[in-house]
Amino acid sequence: MRTDVGHRMTWRGDRELLPGKWPQKMMGSARKRQFASDNWAGVCPEAWEAMQQARDDHAAAYGEDLWTQQASDLLREIFEIDCEVFFTFNGTAANALSLASLCRSYHSVIAHELAHIETDECGGPEFFSNGTKVLVVSGENGKLHSEQVEWMARRRTDIHYPRSRVVSVTQATEVGTVYRPEELDALRETARRCDLHVHMDGARFANALATLDVAPKEITWKIGVDVLCLGGTKNGLAVGDCVVFFRKELADEFAYRCKQAGQLASKMRFLSAPWVGLLSNDVWLKNARHANQMAQKLAASLNDVPGVAIMFPVEANSVFVQMPASMDAGLRSRGWVFHDFIGAGGARLMCSWDTQPEDVDEFVSDCREYA
Repeated sequence: MRTDVGHRMTWRGDRELLPGKWPQKMMGSARKRQFASDNWAGVCPEAWEAMQQARDDHAAAYGEDLWTQQASDLLREIFEIDCEVFFTFNGTAANALSLASLCRSYHSVIAHELAHIETDECGGPEFFSNGTKVLVVSGENGKLHSEQVEWMARRRTDIHYPRSRVVSVTQATEVGTVYRPEELDALRETARRCDLHVHMDGARFANALATLDVAPKEITWKIGVDVLCLGGTKNGLAVGDCVVFFRKELADEFAYRCKQAGQLASKMRFLSAPWVGLLSNDVWLKNARHANQMAQKLAASLNDVPGVAIMFPVEANSVFVQMPASMDAGLRSRGWVFHDFIGAGGARLMCSWDTQPEDVDEFVSDCREYA
């Protein structure tokens, strides 16, 4: 007997589930690679090798080890600034705790209506900040625009309304578009006029950076980003994101927040060591470039399929499409898994660091059969 609660599956009964005998539905799909999410992808070899190197010897606990120091120093080199770095188990914790550090309970965060902190974090930012309100605005192609941010920040300033304190920017956006430096600079000016901190949700920051081909500092602290939540899981790690405070004073006592929230790993080196493998020799950018290239190939191929329409500019590693219901059903019957409830509707097709050209070709070929 099986009971389903959300994504959790519990198996009951006398039958033992042996390796290699897992029911297909529990595994998700028999296909090796999917377009459901970049979270589905495995661990890139460089990150795995670094973790293996860290596994044998004893090392200081709770982040006092050399691997954590090396990963932090690599980030300081990459961003060309002396920043504070903290490693977390996931992006929800990174976003929620960093926003909590910028706000008090009577403050508010201005974000796009599709932002992950609004739609997919189960109230985490509000919970960990003891009540900070997320205020949302609309914007074309998943982007915040200065006018809407300033309107929201100045809409009400009386004592009966939560005071705006932070603007949260998602880079790349939830619909796969990328903010250009000039767009971020305009938001920085708005934040300055409205006395707002700037938070960046960078779950797919590497993909945005690969598209823009600029130095990381040019789209972070040099244009006013105070804190970046940098994604690793979606770029080849097994687990873990990190929080980078470019303004070190804002990180005051952040370590205590991590501990209280269950984000201080005792064997921290197993969170941080894979980052060393990912960040060394620009592996993180290589992974992101490849995922972006596969998304471009997928979009270009789908453009020629009757009945399929690309919904947003393809600028990172996601492709949003509208397709006929018959095609959607046919693809799923062949074992393809993708989501149609994320972002702004339509089918979201995510490419990953390990997506291969033949995966794209096979998917598009199946689309043509149901066109």
